[in-house]
Amino acid sequence: MRRWLIYGCAVLLGVMAGVVYFTFDPAQAAYFPRCTFLTLTGYQCPGCGSQRALHALLHGDIVAAWHHNAALLVAIPVVLIYLVGELKRTSWPRFYRAISHPVIICTLLAAIILWWIGRNIW
Repeated sequence: MRRWLIYGCAVLLGVMAGVVYFTFDPAQAAYFPRCTFLTLTGYQCPGCGSQRALHALLHGDIVAAWHHNAALLVAIPVVLIYLVGELKRTSWPRFYRAISHPVIICTLLAAIILWWIGRNIW
C-alpha cells in the first residue's frame, strides 16, 4: 500500500510539473530557476535549456526542443528504461543488472561529459 502511495504521489507531482511547464514559458517567466553554472562561468552545463526544451516538447515542437537541449530528447528514453528497470528490479533481475553494469554507467557518464564539452565548443 505504501509503495502505491509513493508511486501515486510521484505521478501526481509529474503531472503537476507538466501542467506548469505546459502553461508557462520558462524563457519568459521570472520564477523559473536560472542555471547557476551558466551564471557563474558563462558556459552551459549539460542541463542548460532543459526547461525551455520541455516546454517546447509539451507543445509538440520537437525542433525547438532539440535546439534548446538535444540531450534531453536523448535522455528521455534512457530515463524511462532506468525507471522500468528500477520498478521491475525483483521480477527482471537480469535486465536490472544489465542496465546497472559499470560499463553502461561509465558510458552514460562519458556521453554527458562529451555533451557538456561539445555544446560549449560548437
